[in-house]
Amino acid sequence: MDRRAVVLLSGGIDSSTLLFLAKKRLADEVLGLSIDYGQRHKRELEAAEQVAKAAGVSWHALRLASKDLCTAFGNPALLDGAQPIPHGNYADVSMRSTVVPNRNMFLLSLAGAFAISLGAGFVCYAAHGGDHPIYADCRPGFIRGMEAAFKELDVTLWTPFMTMDKRQIVKLGKELAVPYDLTWSCYKGYAVHCGKCGTCVERKEAFELAGLGDPTIYEA
Repeated sequence: MDRRAVVLLSGGIDSSTLLFLAKKRLADEVLGLSIDYGQRHKRELEAAEQVAKAAGVSWHALRLASKDLCTAFGNPALLDGAQPIPHGNYADVSMRSTVVPNRNMFLLSLAGAFAISLGAGFVCYAAHGGDHPIYADCRPGFIRGMEAAFKELDVTLWTPFMTMDKRQIVKLGKELAVPYDLTWSCYKGYAVHCGKCGTCVERKEAFELAGLGDPTIYEA
């Protein structure tokens, strides 16, 4: 199997940590792949490019955003600027408005096609244990199905964070010297993190629970 790996890189904490981990433990050559699917927080694409540069790996972006794509996904708050991004914890019912239906199958399919075109043997996906309650396409059953599908294409889907929470991921990233100050989580995509949306709250909690300083700049 080719020792090249494609990391689905959003520019957030989880996928950035995965990028550094794949470079250290998995493959001789690692490539970061980011996808513009119309997300409001396009700031994450800039972060992904910066993280890839810091890791010393190649970075590629697929620009697929369109109004038709937003409509096909049901105009969720994460894509539709007319809807407010809810504040609070991911456990809150209001957070379901941020769910983009089947997003990760869509993104993984593109990453798989990219990997096959390059002759890469791995696609790396940063789903973790904390994602399971709200995101069906991060749960073990979904992952097992995707692993089987990728196997038919002679590609291995690598998901080392499936039994980890974000606190553990942040601690691992500290060991790997991941530049978390370059990463982006906020769904609002402002100049700095809002500190109030679900992903900002989760980000704050991860650093606090890990006992590490949070390098993120939040709105006052």
